[in-house]
Amino acid sequence: MLSRSFRMRTFQLTLGVVGGAMLTLVLLGGLGLFGRSTQIDSTQRAFVMAQTSSGDRPHQPDQPEPAQPATPDAEDHTTVTAKKFSRAGYDVTPLPRDEVERLAKRLDAETYRITQKAGTEPAFCGTLLDNKKDGVYTCVVCGLPLFTSEHKFTSGTGWPSFYTTFDREHVVGKEDTTLGMSRVEIECARCTSHLGHVFDDGPEPTGLRFCLNSASLVFYENGQERPPQSMPIETETAYFAGGCFWGIEHYYQKGEGVINAVSGFMQGDIENPTYEQVCANEFGFVEAVMVVFDPQTISYERLLEAFFVMHDPTQLNRQGPDVGSQYRSGIYTTSDAQQAAAVAMVQRLEAEGRFARPIVTEIEPAETFYEAEAYHQDYIETTGRACHVKNPW
Repeated sequence: MLSRSFRMRTFQLTLGVVGGAMLTLVLLGGLGLFGRSTQIDSTQRAFVMAQTSSGDRPHQPDQPEPAQPATPDAEDHTTVTAKKFSRAGYDVTPLPRDEVERLAKRLDAETYRITQKAGTEPAFCGTLLDNKKDGVYTCVVCGLPLFTSEHKFTSGTGWPSFYTTFDREHVVGKEDTTLGMSRVEIECARCTSHLGHVFDDGPEPTGLRFCLNSASLVFYENGQERPPQSMPIETETAYFAGGCFWGIEHYYQKGEGVINAVSGFMQGDIENPTYEQVCANEFGFVEAVMVVFDPQTISYERLLEAFFVMHDPTQLNRQGPDVGSQYRSGIYTTSDAQQAAAVAMVQRLEAEGRFARPIVTEIEPAETFYEAEAYHQDYIETTGRACHVKNPW
């Protein structure tokens, strides 16, 4: 008969083996290596494809061919890359590889291994795993904001987890076929430093779990000063109305230096109007587009020029087949400088005889802008419908 102490030691050993096996399964699951398909889920694939599509990007300017040096030289292979901006107003232009290497030299050996060699830190060891403070998580290499505490959740996997990104264009995904399976690796969009992976077992509303290495992140609590590389650029806002807002929004988004273009309503008499109320033409609203832009890259005057190319400013209270005062032509200014520039532009166009009939575009200070319903945003890109608006670029 086995002794009581022997039976107890056997029982403890069994518990240890079972417990260790269960922990191993949890860790493997967190890495996407156990109990999962070896194929990328459709949601994950959509994340990758959105980053690599060569078609129209709803909020990216079209990328021109690299500019040539002003004075070509046989030994000079310098090219100029057009700047890219996210809708949140951050410069996400990819950094040159030598600049990334310069920044990475400041890192300790473990952080360098993780961010530059696609390493993984041990589970349940990251310094940000249990961070409960409100704030922003930025890239440890270049400082770009990547995630926020608002979207952080406890996944039980041993690594900080988020169900969405700070901005869709701040994190890029690519297929990772290491370890004998397909996963989606995630990187910083600006410096390509390794962050972790994204899986399809997250909570609603995205169903995604962005699994991060703490070493890839720097956390800034709300109210804490962030360095310049972690802040948005200085922008300016302009408002234009040229008939149905779908086409105006679509082409403004393509202007280099335009950060964001949003369809909405303004110059009306009530708060928070609906599309139906605007179409009823009862409260004086106009379909307008809010344009956020980098004045260092594109001038307000250039936006005005594009506006008068995109629509016919001689049509009163209509634009093509769309009839009603909500489709009137208008420029709504946010400063005395914008007001003066808009008036001067109209005077110049009329002096040049650009249009056969008088310009009827109203120019007045901007009142409250109300963003239109979600289905109106990026309408041309989402539906694939054609638009009569001319490309001004």
